[in-house]
Amino acid sequence: MALSPRSAPRFATRLLAGLFVLGASLAPAFANSVQEAEQLLRQKQPQQALEKIDAFLAQKPRDPQGRFFKGLILTELGKIPEATSVFQKLTEDYPELPEPYNNLAVLYAQQKQYDKAKTALEMAIRTHPSYAVAHENLGDIYARMATQAYDRALQLDSSNAGAQSKLNLIREMVSNGARGQTRPSALAQVAPSPLPPVAAAPAPSAKPATPAPQAAAPAAAPAKPAPTTAQPTAPQAAPSLPVKAAVQVPPSDALPEAELSRAVEDWAAAWSRKDVKGYLGHYAADFKVPDGKSRSAWESDRRVRIEKPGTIEVKVENVKVRPAGADRADVSFRQHYRSVGLKTSATKTLTLVKRDGRWLIQQERVGG
Repeated sequence: MALSPRSAPRFATRLLAGLFVLGASLAPAFANSVQEAEQLLRQKQPQQALEKIDAFLAQKPRDPQGRFFKGLILTELGKIPEATSVFQKLTEDYPELPEPYNNLAVLYAQQKQYDKAKTALEMAIRTHPSYAVAHENLGDIYARMATQAYDRALQLDSSNAGAQSKLNLIREMVSNGARGQTRPSALAQVAPSPLPPVAAAPAPSAKPATPAPQAAAPAAAPAKPAPTTAQPTAPQAAPSLPVKAAVQVPPSDALPEAELSRAVEDWAAAWSRKDVKGYLGHYAADFKVPDGKSRSAWESDRRVRIEKPGTIEVKVENVKVRPAGADRADVSFRQHYRSVGLKTSATKTLTLVKRDGRWLIQQERVGG
């Protein structure tokens, strides 16, 4: 279930066809830029295509289609960290668009970060519940996660016939669908209207190539074919409403998992940068200071520790979110900390509360 978009022989043709359809519906300046970049890609000159889009973005740095297209080119060039950054920033600036979440999931899955891919796809679906591509891709991610779980079960108990049978079934279905081919994402036209300053635009779509069933099905179930790389030559039927009109208000008991995960990652990043002000800014005014210290004494101690000479590196993984009340959630993760003379790994749980639109740390503890 490899996901490298560079390895599929038909990727360029299908990608370019999608770009041509997209470019035809945009404002002339952008359409010309896309068509010129499309021609460069057709001539196998992705670097020149990137330069063309960069020139356009120099004039319109916030344009979502231009930024999205840049993410696609970076993916084609194999510049995965840069592409990830482009799509991540798009989800922050245009959270009402599902396509950047979907493409972000492609890149996470390519790096086997299936938890992050799952969260991104859930956000795409929450933003656009009728987004079929994201639903299918989420099923593929579940299948990959199921494979990992069955593998782990067999490592712990090699005599587990049930786990072995389910694992064999998934592998057989993947083999029947994939035939060894990697199938990258494709573009789809979501809305035909020109883009105003914020949202309603023909945002392209991509889907991860994870050719697996949506779930571990009974043995009698037919094998699900691998997800296709591209839409038909004609663009997908556009919904009658623009993209931003498809935004759905999440249920009151639903947690914005991507938003919470991002808050924790930003907290760790500020710590790693030794940005004391930014780090302390992630803590709520009613933060439960450990060891009975006063808030000022705790902040002073943290400042001294963080500002010590030498680098600090803090990484979080396996982020899991669970509700803890209204506008309150517990986020547990594995924290890896490294500084001069110290290297530790531990499970940590942060209780976050939403205050003035931000998720802030109310309590911090080691353990689940």
